[in-house]
Amino acid sequence: MDLGMIGLGRMGGNMAQRLVRGGHRVVGFARNPQTLRQMEEKGIVPAATYEELVNALSETRAIWIMVPAGAAVDETITALWPLLTAGDVIIDGGNSNYKDTQRRAEMLNSSRIHYVDTGTSGGVWGLQNGYSIMVGGDEQVVERLRPVFETLAPAPDKGWGRVGPSGAGHFTKMIHNGIEYGMMQAYGEGFAILNQKKEFDLDLHQIAEIWRDGSVVQSWLLDLTAAALAENPGLHGIAPYVADSGEGRWTVAEAIDLNVAAPVITLALLQRLQSRDAESFSNKLLSALRNQFGGHEMKKG
Repeated sequence: MDLGMIGLGRMGGNMAQRLVRGGHRVVGFARNPQTLRQMEEKGIVPAATYEELVNALSETRAIWIMVPAGAAVDETITALWPLLTAGDVIIDGGNSNYKDTQRRAEMLNSSRIHYVDTGTSGGVWGLQNGYSIMVGGDEQVVERLRPVFETLAPAPDKGWGRVGPSGAGHFTKMIHNGIEYGMMQAYGEGFAILNQKKEFDLDLHQIAEIWRDGSVVQSWLLDLTAAALAENPGLHGIAPYVADSGEGRWTVAEAIDLNVAAPVITLALLQRLQSRDAESFSNKLLSALRNQFGGHEMKKG
């Protein structure tokens, strides 16, 4: 089937390529002529304007947007809206907040334009392995898009599904990413302990490889851990600074709103925040307090 793609960054571009390989006709929008040339070489029909994109699609149109969460999504919708007609579909494959998704779906419904949210996981490996896709939206519309999801998923019957109405896909992906925070933190702490046990001279890459098969802690994250340690066993040149893209914060906020205890995910988020504080005023104060009440030595910075 025809599909428009807005957001031909690394993940969006890879998704477009996978669709083309699966026999779909993909029209890709980009402002950068070089990006359009690169996409055209990979079988994607180039469009330099939203008008070109919409006009190149057969009715009923489906347009997948892969842009950063927040204002960029609203701006894209605002630009597309006047060009679309009743029955057309906008698919948001980014990490939007599910409350924004519900608002956008209700807004577009006034023009009978459908809004489908697809929480998408798989990163840069999705082109090769397929993507995990959590879909929210009208059941009949999702069914109409089935060929797209079956092509993007690891297999037609695996790794994707409609999880509920508009907003449910992004909500599910938000929790998915919260769980990811906790798992990554556990791996990080475990390997840090192994690394600190100097008397055994442990090979962390070897241990990661052993755990990849038959262990209860095996996972794709462990596979990636093994790959990272194979490339750089001492992790030299990597700053201990961990960013976050928002989903962990939203997950913790939702847990509080729902009165659900989520200490592991919450602490994993706080650890990421702490990693960015090179000056750590709170730790300086702790050191000063120990000196005040017990005369303990303070390390000078």
